[in-house]
Amino acid sequence: MKNIIISGTSRGIGYELALLFANEGHQVLAISRKTPQALLEHKNITCLSVDLAEENDLKKVSDFLSSTWKKVDAIVHNAGALVLKPFAETTSADFERVYKVNVFGVASLTRIVLPYLNPGSHVVTISSMGGIQGSMKFAGLSAYSSSKGAVITLSELLSEEFKERGISFNVLALGSVQTEMLAEAFPGYEAPLSAKDMADYIFDFTLKGNKFYNGKVLQVSSSTP
Repeated sequence: MKNIIISGTSRGIGYELALLFANEGHQVLAISRKTPQALLEHKNITCLSVDLAEENDLKKVSDFLSSTWKKVDAIVHNAGALVLKPFAETTSADFERVYKVNVFGVASLTRIVLPYLNPGSHVVTISSMGGIQGSMKFAGLSAYSSSKGAVITLSELLSEEFKERGISFNVLALGSVQTEMLAEAFPGYEAPLSAKDMADYIFDFTLKGNKFYNGKVLQVSSSTP
Protein backbone atom coordinates (compact mmCIF):
# COMPACT_ATOMS: atom_id res chain seq x y z
CA MET A 1 0.00 0.00 0.00
CA LYS A 2 1.26 3.44 -0.90
CA ASN A 3 1.35 6.93 0.62
CA ILE A 4 -0.40 9.36 -1.72
CA ILE A 5 -0.67 13.15 -1.44
CA ILE A 6 -3.59 14.76 -3.29
CA SER A 7 -4.30 18.49 -3.42
CA GLY A 8 -7.66 20.05 -4.16
CA THR A 9 -9.72 17.37 -2.40
CA SER A 10 -12.69 19.46 -1.28
CA ARG A 11 -14.76 18.65 -4.37
CA GLY A 12 -14.77 17.19 -7.86
CA ILE A 13 -11.95 15.02 -9.14
CA GLY A 14 -9.73 15.45 -6.07
CA TYR A 15 -12.51 14.39 -3.70
CA GLU A 16 -13.34 11.30 -5.75
CA LEU A 17 -9.67 10.44 -6.14
CA ALA A 18 -8.98 10.64 -2.39
CA LEU A 19 -11.84 8.27 -1.64
CA LEU A 20 -10.78 5.91 -4.42
CA PHE A 21 -7.21 5.57 -3.15
CA ALA A 22 -8.37 5.25 0.46
CA ASN A 23 -11.01 2.64 -0.34
CA GLU A 24 -8.31 0.58 -2.07
CA GLY A 25 -6.27 0.58 1.14
CA HIS A 26 -3.75 3.30 0.36
CA GLN A 27 -2.90 6.06 2.85
CA VAL A 28 -3.98 9.48 1.61
CA LEU A 29 -2.93 12.95 2.69
CA ALA A 30 -5.79 15.15 1.46
CA ILE A 31 -4.92 18.82 1.11
CA SER A 32 -7.56 21.50 0.58
CA ARG A 33 -8.86 24.70 2.11
CA LYS A 34 -12.16 23.02 3.02
CA THR A 35 -12.48 19.45 4.23
CA PRO A 36 -15.53 17.30 3.36
CA GLN A 37 -16.90 15.20 6.22
CA ALA A 38 -16.59 11.96 4.24
CA LEU A 39 -12.83 12.43 3.99
CA LEU A 40 -12.47 13.34 7.66
CA GLU A 41 -14.25 10.15 8.69
CA HIS A 42 -12.21 7.77 6.51
CA LYS A 43 -9.61 5.77 8.44
CA ASN A 44 -7.11 5.89 5.57
CA ILE A 45 -7.29 9.64 4.97
CA THR A 46 -5.48 12.41 6.84
CA CYS A 47 -6.91 15.84 6.03
CA LEU A 48 -4.94 19.06 6.25
CA SER A 49 -6.57 22.46 5.78
CA VAL A 50 -4.03 24.20 3.55
CA ASP A 51 -4.31 27.21 1.26
CA LEU A 52 -1.75 26.62 -1.46
CA ALA A 53 -1.68 30.34 -2.18
CA GLU A 54 -0.15 30.87 1.26
CA GLU A 55 3.31 29.32 1.35
CA ASN A 56 3.44 29.45 5.15
CA ASP A 57 0.40 27.16 5.23
CA LEU A 58 2.46 24.43 3.62
CA LYS A 59 4.45 24.02 6.84
CA LYS A 60 1.55 21.80 7.96
CA VAL A 61 2.51 19.36 5.22
CA SER A 62 6.18 19.49 6.15
CA ASP A 63 5.40 18.87 9.82
CA PHE A 64 3.15 15.94 9.01
CA LEU A 65 5.67 14.25 6.73
CA SER A 66 8.58 14.64 9.14
CA SER A 67 6.59 13.29 12.10
CA THR A 68 4.37 10.64 10.50
CA TRP A 69 4.94 9.28 7.01
CA LYS A 70 8.68 9.53 6.34
CA LYS A 71 8.11 8.58 2.66
CA VAL A 72 5.77 9.55 -0.18
CA ASP A 73 5.02 7.33 -3.17
CA ALA A 74 3.01 9.77 -5.29
CA ILE A 75 1.71 13.32 -5.45
CA VAL A 76 -1.31 14.36 -7.49
CA HIS A 77 -1.29 18.12 -7.98
CA ASN A 78 -5.01 18.57 -8.57
CA ALA A 79 -5.83 21.89 -6.88
CA GLY A 80 -6.76 24.70 -9.22
CA ALA A 81 -7.93 28.31 -9.21
CA LEU A 82 -9.85 29.93 -12.04
CA VAL A 83 -10.79 33.49 -13.01
CA LEU A 84 -13.30 34.01 -15.82
CA LYS A 85 -12.93 37.57 -17.11
CA PRO A 86 -12.19 39.33 -20.38
CA PHE A 87 -8.44 39.91 -20.56
CA ALA A 88 -8.86 43.70 -20.49
CA GLU A 89 -10.57 43.34 -17.10
CA THR A 90 -8.20 40.74 -15.67
CA THR A 91 -5.96 42.48 -13.15
CA SER A 92 -2.46 41.67 -11.98
CA ALA A 93 -4.04 40.57 -8.70
CA ASP A 94 -6.24 38.11 -10.63
CA PHE A 95 -3.21 36.65 -12.38
CA GLU A 96 -1.29 36.48 -9.12
CA ARG A 97 -4.11 34.66 -7.32
CA VAL A 98 -4.41 32.03 -10.07
CA TYR A 99 -0.65 31.54 -10.42
CA LYS A 100 -0.16 31.25 -6.66
CA VAL A 101 -2.32 28.13 -6.64
CA ASN A 102 -1.80 26.66 -10.11
CA VAL A 103 1.94 27.24 -10.46
CA PHE A 104 3.65 28.44 -7.28
CA GLY A 105 1.59 26.02 -5.14
CA VAL A 106 2.67 23.09 -7.32
CA ALA A 107 6.32 24.16 -7.09
CA SER A 108 6.23 24.74 -3.33
CA LEU A 109 4.44 21.50 -2.48
CA THR A 110 6.80 19.51 -4.69
CA ARG A 111 9.84 21.13 -3.06
CA ILE A 112 8.55 20.22 0.42
CA VAL A 113 7.86 16.61 -0.54
CA LEU A 114 11.11 16.02 -2.47
CA PRO A 115 13.13 14.70 0.51
CA TYR A 116 10.48 12.00 1.01
CA LEU A 117 10.34 10.81 -2.61
CA ASN A 118 12.23 7.62 -3.42
CA PRO A 119 13.10 5.89 -6.70
CA GLY A 120 9.83 4.85 -8.28
CA SER A 121 7.87 7.80 -6.93
CA HIS A 122 5.46 9.52 -9.29
CA VAL A 123 4.50 13.20 -9.38
CA VAL A 124 1.37 13.80 -11.45
CA THR A 125 0.25 17.32 -12.29
CA ILE A 126 -3.29 17.89 -13.49
CA SER A 127 -3.23 20.49 -16.24
CA SER A 128 -5.78 21.39 -18.90
CA MET A 129 -6.16 21.19 -22.65
CA GLY A 130 -6.22 24.99 -22.40
CA GLY A 131 -2.54 24.84 -21.47
CA ILE A 132 -1.52 22.81 -24.52
CA GLN A 133 0.24 24.80 -27.23
CA GLY A 134 -1.87 24.86 -30.38
CA SER A 135 -5.05 23.66 -28.69
CA MET A 136 -8.36 25.49 -28.85
CA LYS A 137 -8.41 28.48 -26.49
CA PHE A 138 -11.39 30.22 -24.90
CA ALA A 139 -11.85 33.89 -24.16
CA GLY A 140 -11.89 34.88 -20.50
CA LEU A 141 -9.42 32.22 -19.36
CA SER A 142 -6.13 34.03 -19.93
CA ALA A 143 -4.87 33.59 -16.36
CA TYR A 144 -6.07 30.01 -15.98
CA SER A 145 -4.92 28.61 -19.32
CA SER A 146 -1.53 30.32 -19.23
CA SER A 147 -0.93 28.97 -15.71
CA LYS A 148 -1.75 25.46 -16.91
CA GLY A 149 0.81 25.89 -19.68
CA ALA A 150 3.39 26.97 -17.09
CA VAL A 151 3.05 23.80 -14.99
CA ILE A 152 3.49 21.67 -18.10
CA THR A 153 6.92 23.25 -18.69
CA LEU A 154 7.75 23.00 -14.98
CA SER A 155 6.99 19.27 -14.94
CA GLU A 156 9.08 18.66 -18.06
CA LEU A 157 12.00 20.45 -16.43
CA LEU A 158 11.69 18.57 -13.12
CA SER A 159 11.58 15.22 -14.91
CA GLU A 160 15.00 16.00 -16.34
CA GLU A 161 16.41 17.40 -13.11
CA PHE A 162 15.42 14.42 -10.98
CA LYS A 163 15.62 11.50 -13.40
CA GLU A 164 18.85 10.28 -11.77
CA ARG A 165 16.90 9.86 -8.53
CA GLY A 166 14.31 7.72 -10.30
CA ILE A 167 11.43 10.15 -9.66
CA SER A 168 8.97 10.51 -12.53
CA PHE A 169 7.07 13.70 -13.37
CA ASN A 170 4.13 13.59 -15.77
CA VAL A 171 1.21 15.81 -16.70
CA LEU A 172 -2.37 14.93 -17.56
CA ALA A 173 -3.96 17.70 -19.65
CA LEU A 174 -7.67 17.18 -19.12
CA GLY A 175 -10.50 18.07 -21.42
CA SER A 176 -13.99 18.75 -20.10
CA VAL A 177 -15.10 16.95 -16.94
CA GLN A 178 -18.38 17.66 -15.18
CA THR A 179 -17.15 19.57 -12.12
CA GLU A 180 -18.01 22.79 -10.35
CA MET A 181 -14.96 24.43 -11.90
CA LEU A 182 -16.16 23.52 -15.39
CA ALA A 183 -19.52 25.07 -14.54
CA GLU A 184 -17.72 28.27 -13.54
CA ALA A 185 -15.82 28.40 -16.83
CA PHE A 186 -18.61 27.21 -19.14
CA PRO A 187 -22.01 27.81 -17.51
CA GLY A 188 -24.65 25.42 -18.82
CA TYR A 189 -22.22 23.11 -20.62
CA GLU A 190 -22.56 19.39 -19.87
CA ALA A 191 -19.34 17.36 -20.10
CA PRO A 192 -19.30 13.75 -21.27
CA LEU A 193 -17.24 12.60 -18.27
CA SER A 194 -18.01 12.75 -14.56
CA ALA A 195 -15.48 13.55 -11.84
CA LYS A 196 -15.58 9.87 -10.82
CA ASP A 197 -14.84 8.77 -14.41
CA MET A 198 -11.73 10.93 -14.52
CA ALA A 199 -10.68 9.95 -10.99
CA ASP A 200 -10.68 6.30 -12.09
CA TYR A 201 -8.28 7.15 -14.93
CA ILE A 202 -5.98 9.28 -12.75
CA PHE A 203 -5.92 6.55 -10.09
CA ASP A 204 -4.55 3.98 -12.53
CA PHE A 205 -2.14 6.44 -14.13
CA THR A 206 -0.72 7.54 -10.78
CA LEU A 207 0.05 3.95 -9.76
CA LYS A 208 1.30 2.65 -13.13
CA GLY A 209 1.95 5.50 -15.56
CA ASN A 210 5.52 6.12 -14.42
CA LYS A 211 6.47 2.67 -15.71
CA PHE A 212 5.83 3.96 -19.22
CA TYR A 213 6.26 7.74 -19.09
CA ASN A 214 8.51 10.42 -17.64
CA GLY A 215 8.47 14.09 -18.56
CA LYS A 216 5.42 13.57 -20.73
CA VAL A 217 2.15 15.42 -21.25
CA LEU A 218 -0.81 13.17 -21.97
CA GLN A 219 -3.91 14.75 -23.44
CA VAL A 220 -6.89 13.15 -21.71
CA SER A 221 -9.76 14.67 -23.60
CA SER A 222 -12.86 13.34 -25.29
CA SER A 223 -14.16 16.87 -25.79
CA THR A 224 -12.97 20.46 -25.48
CA PRO A 225 -14.45 22.19 -23.62
